[in-house]
Amino acid sequence: MKLLIFAGSTRAQSFNRQLAKVAAKMARQAGAEVTLLELSSLDIPMYNADLEANGTPPDVIRLKEIMYQHPAWVICSPEYNGSYTALLKNTLDWASSPVKSDPNWQQGTKAFTGKVVGLLSASPGALGGLRSLSHLTPLLLNLQCWVTPQQYALGQAGSAFDADGELLNTTQRAGVESVVKQVLWAAARFAPSATTVN
Repeated sequence: MKLLIFAGSTRAQSFNRQLAKVAAKMARQAGAEVTLLELSSLDIPMYNADLEANGTPPDVIRLKEIMYQHPAWVICSPEYNGSYTALLKNTLDWASSPVKSDPNWQQGTKAFTGKVVGLLSASPGALGGLRSLSHLTPLLLNLQCWVTPQQYALGQAGSAFDADGELLNTTQRAGVESVVKQVLWAAARFAPSATTVN
């Protein structure tokens, strides 16, 4: 199973980027082929229809291709002002925007339709960014994704990781693992040719 994991933050010490690395390690241990995408590696401007009219940026096409090639995703969403980040919204807006000049990408939801998506979040607060997930879920459903019922929000994230970036608490590790396993389980059933993960 090919699994795409990314965080809605580019901050160097981002808790959600750390959480994405934890999830990636767990998924690899479960047998998945993981792509850990850093959004900072893509040159994607703020969405602007006038800019798009002059040509879709090459890295937007690259983003669409990466998303399309992975039947399963895990998104780690920071919480800003009770919702997901502008970076994450901008990424999804560009990825879902039709490219009229390219027959491969004329359908805006092509990169999203049928993807199995698990949601994680991390925050220094007690709720762990849970409100961002409640906002992100309907957005992804609208884009024709299958969002797993199992989600996990890591609270008190400032003290949750050790020096090597691993989660200290077994309960927290189990919470992340439950999302990863459900994503792989569901994606294997949506894609009959994929290897089933037990």
